[in-house]
Amino acid sequence: MTAEEFSQPVKRGSLFVFSDAHLGANDETLERLKRNKIIELLELVKERGSRLVILGDLYDFWFEYKNAIPKQQLKVIFKLAELVEAGIPVDYVSGNHDFWLGDFLTTEAGITIHRDLLELNEQDKRLFFIHGDGLAPEDWKYRILKRILRNPLNVALYRLLPVDWGIPLARWVAGSSRKHTSQRTDLGIHSFHSAYEDYARNKLREGYDAVLIGHLHTPLFHKWEEGVYVNTGEFIRRFNYVEIVDGELTLNEL
Repeated sequence: MTAEEFSQPVKRGSLFVFSDAHLGANDETLERLKRNKIIELLELVKERGSRLVILGDLYDFWFEYKNAIPKQQLKVIFKLAELVEAGIPVDYVSGNHDFWLGDFLTTEAGITIHRDLLELNEQDKRLFFIHGDGLAPEDWKYRILKRILRNPLNVALYRLLPVDWGIPLARWVAGSSRKHTSQRTDLGIHSFHSAYEDYARNKLREGYDAVLIGHLHTPLFHKWEEGVYVNTGEFIRRFNYVEIVDGELTLNEL
């Protein structure tokens, strides 16, 4: 091998996707396990990845003040910054627990933030990414709340609260929202799954080759005539992730 060949960068090809880690939501034992699993996945991305998409709710709560951010789990941000420095783009699609993302992750870690959705043309495939909160018809109350919470005036007013009041309060609200979501009946869960499948099919009919959605915390893989729908599951106990290689999608557990 010549010196020129040796100096060429490692050829990477996989696009990785994961969602719903909800860092900060659990006891310290589980938080440590989640953090270690995320770092393990990021090492895998660094080894053979060409891009990483975080499909929402990496954190159970995220809110930025002008000069303050939540201090928990900064190790994960450092590892994400390492990927960017290694030339691997990191895209972060906001979810329902982290839609208050500001510019910190972009300016300090080089992560590209996408509000609501992301469209990519990768590996000769047209890909559509969305976290998925508010997609189901039954979520109409949440869609109203979402507009209120994302209103720039309300965000500015919230920042008037002292940091040590505002962050714990928002964390409590995030926890209450998560508990409410987890208490859906079996019938309700089935209805949500059906609504998401209908949404995915409609997107595939628009010409996308694959639709990837999070939020449900249930790993799903459907390969239809129109294309592929994947729900990315969760990164709390099952540690699901999607890998796309040569245009083929696989749903995995770490």
